[in-house]
Amino acid sequence: MRIFWILWKREVASAFQTPMAWVILFFLLLVTGFNFYAGVSVLNHGPTEVTVVESFFNTVFFWFSFLLLFPLLTMRLYSEEYRSGTIEPLMTAPVRDTQVVLAKFLGVLFLYAFLWMPTGLYFLIFWWQTHLTSAGAIGAFVGSYLLLLLMGMFYLSLGCFCSSLTRHQITAAVITFAVIALFFLTGLLSFLVGHVDTMMQGITITFSPIDQMTQFSRGIFDTRPVVWYLVMTGLFLFLTLQSFQARRWRS
Repeated sequence: MRIFWILWKREVASAFQTPMAWVILFFLLLVTGFNFYAGVSVLNHGPTEVTVVESFFNTVFFWFSFLLLFPLLTMRLYSEEYRSGTIEPLMTAPVRDTQVVLAKFLGVLFLYAFLWMPTGLYFLIFWWQTHLTSAGAIGAFVGSYLLLLLMGMFYLSLGCFCSSLTRHQITAAVITFAVIALFFLTGLLSFLVGHVDTMMQGITITFSPIDQMTQFSRGIFDTRPVVWYLVMTGLFLFLTLQSFQARRWRS
């Protein structure tokens, strides 16, 4: 456990020592701040059943900033270490491959959670200024951030796997974005194609991030997305481990 803790602190420290993390945080707060302001402005036009939480998590601005995060956060995890050669001492050190993979994943997951944490202040400021709850019920607020965390775990594990395949950061970022876009658009298949059978429509809607976020932001808790994201996270972490071990044996 001590070795894992050391590896995890190494990952977190390296992430915050680069300007990239702070630049991402700046632009994320810029986009989400505008998104929150636009949502509140729309709600000010008249009575509506849509809460501030729903309007925040279901806009183009939110999904645009959300999808761009993962290639930027994960592209350097393995690729940069392959390119610079810093992975070699790690491969020969008395540490387990699982400790390396989990430390990198949990390190970038910590950074991801840190980036979204300030957005919670928007809702606190809203409550402080209006004395109104932003979600109607605490379940909608907690559920939205829970789903945000689960989706982040899945897409970050996918990014880790893509980064472990190449020593070029840009290539890793492009592959990550392409695969994430594929998963994301699969959830919109019924809307894009228009004519799919009932079973396929049910599957695409069930695993559509937009539909899932719509339900969770309304306080409707569904266990299927929870299981889906946990299983897929485990699968891509396993694939990352296999990729890392394959490179170790080749070196």
